[in-house]
Amino acid sequence: MTVFVLVHGGGHGGWCYDKLSPILRSRGHDVFAPSLTGLGDRSHLVSPDVGLDTHIADIVNILFFHDLRDVILAGHSYGGMVITGVADAVPERVRRLVYLDASLPRDGESLVDNAPDMMAFARSDLRVVDEVELVLWPNEDSAVRQGVTDARDAEWMLARLTPQPWKCFSDKLRLRDQDRTSRIPRAIVNCTATLARRQGEQRSRAQQAEHVFEIDTGHDLMITEPHAVADMLLEIANS
Repeated sequence: MTVFVLVHGGGHGGWCYDKLSPILRSRGHDVFAPSLTGLGDRSHLVSPDVGLDTHIADIVNILFFHDLRDVILAGHSYGGMVITGVADAVPERVRRLVYLDASLPRDGESLVDNAPDMMAFARSDLRVVDEVELVLWPNEDSAVRQGVTDARDAEWMLARLTPQPWKCFSDKLRLRDQDRTSRIPRAIVNCTATLARRQGEQRSRAQQAEHVFEIDTGHDLMITEPHAVADMLLEIANS
């Protein structure tokens, strides 16, 4: 049995893995898909202090309090920032990192640094509520921007998407030992459209892993192609 810990991206919650998790469990594996503080079913906990370090601590605590070891730690989109920080904090608990169309950060970088065009678009609709700077406000175009075109999936998503604290995107990742973290085996799953938009070093990074997959689907691949993603994760786990 393999333990998978699935970390969601911006504006999402653990709910976004509701199609993928049952597939992995049906094949005999254990799955944790928590919502990060201030998002999804924990959106009521949003505050001005919620940032990248908060979310790294969320997952570190999941691993510690459930005594999870030898974990396949997967992150989608912004979740790539989070899993990199978790691997740096508790490398002894992580067997492999999987970046699901995700940010691929290095020490000292933020998501703003990694995806400046996307972040500029997000910040263009920044609103302050109760002293919290929030972006990614859900609207009728949200699902399409994530590559979800099925009407039922889009309706399901729209009911669950929540605004994201901007601090999470602007906070810089601070690694204690980048060399040690980089030695943890990793796999990358690229969505074709996202890969085409990556330029320069970011495109190069998206090809630098022991296992690199490409799938022709939208950014929210765990929603649009859960069976294909499950097969990739199991191939990675069994390698």
